[in-house]
Amino acid sequence: MTAARAPRSILLPPAGVDRSARLLLVARSLRGICDGFIAVLLPAYLLSLGFGKLTVGLIGTATLLGSAVATIAVGLMGGRYPQRALLLFAAALMAATGLAFGFLSSLWPLLVVAFVGTLNPSSGDVSLFLPLEHTCLAESAKGDVRTALFARYSLVGGLSAALGALLAGLPDWAVAHSDLSALVVIRAMFIVYAITGFVVFLLYLRLPRRKAHAATARAPLGPSRAIVTRLALLFSVDAFAGGLLVNSLLTLWLIQRFGLSLASAGQFFFWSGLLSAGSQLAAAPIARRIGLLNTMVFTHIPSSVSLIAAAFAPTLPLTLGLLLVRSALSQLDVPTRSAYVMAVVTPPERPAAASFTAVPRSLAAAVAPTIAGGLLGAGWLGAPLIACGVLKIAYDLSVLAAFRHIRLDRESS
Repeated sequence: MTAARAPRSILLPPAGVDRSARLLLVARSLRGICDGFIAVLLPAYLLSLGFGKLTVGLIGTATLLGSAVATIAVGLMGGRYPQRALLLFAAALMAATGLAFGFLSSLWPLLVVAFVGTLNPSSGDVSLFLPLEHTCLAESAKGDVRTALFARYSLVGGLSAALGALLAGLPDWAVAHSDLSALVVIRAMFIVYAITGFVVFLLYLRLPRRKAHAATARAPLGPSRAIVTRLALLFSVDAFAGGLLVNSLLTLWLIQRFGLSLASAGQFFFWSGLLSAGSQLAAAPIARRIGLLNTMVFTHIPSSVSLIAAAFAPTLPLTLGLLLVRSALSQLDVPTRSAYVMAVVTPPERPAAASFTAVPRSLAAAVAPTIAGGLLGAGWLGAPLIACGVLKIAYDLSVLAAFRHIRLDRESS
C-alpha cells in the first residue's frame, strides 16, 4: 500500500504551501518525461535526417538562445500579464514545437522552430517555463518550506526526466518488432511531445486567476541589484560549462566514442536521472545544516572532478561509473541555488530576479553547444568534458569567495 502511494506523494507539495503548487508539480513531471526522451533522441534524429555533429550543436544553441530571448521578454513585459496567461502561452508553444519537429526535415525551418519553441536538449529545465513556475512557487511558501518546495520541484523534474530517458529505447524496440523505421518512430515521439504540451495547457487552465499587485508584478531590481548582478554573472559561467555537455551532446559523445545504442543510452540516462533526482532529496536537510551557499559549492566540486576523470577513462564501464558519480552530486545545487536567489532579494523583486539570473545563464549556455559540436566533429572527443569540469570548479570557488560573508535572514530565505 505504501509503495503504491509513493509516486502520488512525490507530486504532493510540502505542508504549508499554496494548493496550486501541486498543479505545477504535475505539469513539471509531464514536461520532464518529454525532456528526458527528446534529449537522447535529438542527436539520433538529426543524424538520421542526414545532418552532421555540428548541426546537433547548432540546434542546441538555437534552442537555448531562444529560451534566453523568451526569458528576457518575461522579465521586461511579464508584469503586464498574469502568470497564468504566460504559462498557458508556454504550453501552447510546447504543443506547436512538437508538431513542427515531428513533420519538418529541412535545417533552416528546424533552426527557427528550435529558436522560438520549447525544445530542451539538456537534463534540466532551461525553457520559458522555468522563471514563470519559479515565481509561482516562490509565492506559495517561505523560509525552509520554500527550499523544500524547490527541492520537490527539482526532484519531480529529475525523476520524470529519468523515466523519459528510458522511453528513448522505443525506436530500437519498434524497429526490432515491426516494419517501422527508426525515423518514423522518432517522429512519433515528437508528436507525443506535442500532445503532452496540450495536456499541460489543460493543467494550467486550473490554476487560480490572480490579480498581481502592481508593486510585486512590475517592481524592477532595486536594493538587491548589485548582488543579483554578481550572481547572474557567475551563474553564466556555470551555464556555459553545462552547455558544453547537455544531454543531447553527451549522448552523441557516448555514441561516437563507444558506439552506444539509443536503448543503452536511454538506460544510462535513466539511472543517471534517478541518482540526480534522489540527491535532491538531501538538498533541503543539508542546506539547513551547512547553509544554502555551502551546499551549492561543496557538493558541486566533486562532481566536476568525476567528469574530468571520465574524459580520460579507457573503458565504457569506468566512464559510465564516473558519469554516474557526477550525476549523484551535480544537482544538489539546483534547488538551493533557486532558493538562494529568492532569499537575497525582497519579495517585490523576485520576478525580476528570477528573470535577471536566468537570462545570462541561457545566453551563456546557448553559445556552448555549437562549440562542443564543433569539437566533437573535429575529433576532440574529450575536450567538452574537460572544459566543462574545469569551468564549473572555477565557478564554485568564485561563488564561495564572493558570497561567503553574506548572511541570509532565516525568515525570508
